[in-house]
Amino acid sequence: MISLDNKSKLCASRRGLLLMVVSLTAVLCAGILAGDIQVQPVATFSIVARNGATGELGVAVASRFFAVGNVVPWAKAGVGAVATQSYANTTFGWRGLEYLESDINPDKTMELLIKGDDNPTRRQVGIVAADGQSATYTGKECLDWAGGRNGPNYAIQGNILAGEEVVAAMEKTFLETEGTLAARLYAALLAGEEQGGDSRGKQSAAMLVVREKAGYGGYTDRAIDIRVDDHAEPFKELGRLLNIAEMNYAWNQAWTLFTEKKYDEALPPMERAVALAGDYGEVYYDLAVIRLAGGLIDEALAALKKAIELNPKLKKAAATDDDLTALRENELFKELIISP
Repeated sequence: MISLDNKSKLCASRRGLLLMVVSLTAVLCAGILAGDIQVQPVATFSIVARNGATGELGVAVASRFFAVGNVVPWAKAGVGAVATQSYANTTFGWRGLEYLESDINPDKTMELLIKGDDNPTRRQVGIVAADGQSATYTGKECLDWAGGRNGPNYAIQGNILAGEEVVAAMEKTFLETEGTLAARLYAALLAGEEQGGDSRGKQSAAMLVVREKAGYGGYTDRAIDIRVDDHAEPFKELGRLLNIAEMNYAWNQAWTLFTEKKYDEALPPMERAVALAGDYGEVYYDLAVIRLAGGLIDEALAALKKAIELNPKLKKAAATDDDLTALRENELFKELIISP
């Protein structure tokens, strides 16, 4: 039990702590308003782009800033993609997408965003619409070096960079690289980093790629959504995650088609997922299911065997899985399930 005297002392202590917190908050706010304490800019380099063949839209970004992927990239399938950075106004992301969805082109969208902003000279933005039109903007007070380049299907921009060669290398690499949109975005990021990237160093990186029904189960448009928030080698870590994400993207696509009973259409992306899978037994398992649905019994058994070799715990699932019912009386299947 606390005595009345001790209770009074405890209350006084708490009041003192509260006053100290309030006072400190007031000092910090006053410092920010007076310009003595600076809000950290989201200094970064990014590429916003579209794949005309697939309709994919995406953003890749890197910075000497914690969790840059939580601030800069915004995208919506069939609408467009936006990168908002340099003292970032994050409303530019969702507002930019709303303008694009209302059939306002990137140039006009940029104009509307900047016109209504309270600090336009410090903002930097890149926009690409679903039809490939693009725009990039760099406020005149963005920290040197700052600038951007854009063309059909891409917008590249950066601030506090080692120099203009960063965005130049990103542009050249993106235009000359073949492969998936994600692979091209990543190649562009690496090219920018090779030219010095963010002049302060490196810390975080992220990539967002969207396509209609590309997320798990076909319920979202998030084809690839990977982030490295704080890492000594964010580019290498982003590359490692991208390999898995590309596999998962194909796997999601295949499984969504399978659930729609489009078995022939489901098989190619599932085969592609397996080619990227490495040692993921579960990917081989679903390949077996999809092959079996398409009437490929021997091929399904081969995939199931590989799945169980990689992950023996899958035997239990296979023994009762309704998707493998057609194999129940197959002798090779029985051997796989009961083998030690």
